[in-house]
Amino acid sequence: MKLLRCGLAGQERPALLAADGTLRDLSPLVDDIAGRALDDRELARLRDADPMQLAEVPSSVRIGPCVGGVGKFIGIGLNYADHARETGAEPPTEPVVFMKATSAISGAFDPIVLPRGAVKTDWEVELGVIIGRVARYVEPDQALSFVAGYCVVNDVSERGWQLGGTGQWTKGKSADSFGPLGPWLVTRDEIADPQDLSLWLAVDGHRYQDGSTRSMIFDVPFLLSYLSRHMTLHPGDVICTGTPAGVGLAQRPNPVYLLPGQTVRLGVEGLGVQEQRVITWDEVMRDG
Repeated sequence: MKLLRCGLAGQERPALLAADGTLRDLSPLVDDIAGRALDDRELARLRDADPMQLAEVPSSVRIGPCVGGVGKFIGIGLNYADHARETGAEPPTEPVVFMKATSAISGAFDPIVLPRGAVKTDWEVELGVIIGRVARYVEPDQALSFVAGYCVVNDVSERGWQLGGTGQWTKGKSADSFGPLGPWLVTRDEIADPQDLSLWLAVDGHRYQDGSTRSMIFDVPFLLSYLSRHMTLHPGDVICTGTPAGVGLAQRPNPVYLLPGQTVRLGVEGLGVQEQRVITWDEVMRDG
């Protein structure tokens, strides 16, 4: 299934993408794509429903973040060797873990808002993993059973705040709009192997990133097992698993960063495509 959340920010309703391409309202069956709704039994109940018996959602509706009630938004840094090397770092010997603020979460087609004072805002296409049930001390060979589904994530990063000064990754990755999720939560059964997905990103039509999850240093089962030893993972927690080479910071001869008016387009095989226009915070304030 491809599950989504539609409507104004903060007022999203659950929906699914039917086989005929229409959006169908799931609100008679579930309150939200969040929490207990992400358990395998609840997902099976939704899967058994006939989409054609559900009301159609207008195609013009805003598509919000594909999961609600996110408790933790966890990032994995430098998880592709080519990306680590392009930034001047050695590939890590264990996962680099950081947090993104849940207030950074936005819809797949919402704008990227450049914060005041930001001058080095960068892009990162990533495979997102959405937890479906409580996970503690999970073994790698059981880890995928704790996954509700997968989604596209753009791990937007302000490099000046991430790497400058005291070098705080969470600070550099947590501005409002810096975590587009979706458009869909694609349930686990539709993705045969999360380690065999292509992913890409372009800015104004120029392809900067073109990689595969095959190149991850630490695969999804290992990451879930590793994280579950350090913290309890709850339904709705989102893990963004790292990005391949091609970020703006590493462009040569000079870094390239996002500018107002540009368009970022990105996707992960089988999980859909995102598109964001880059705007300034002052534009948000002006337009209300």
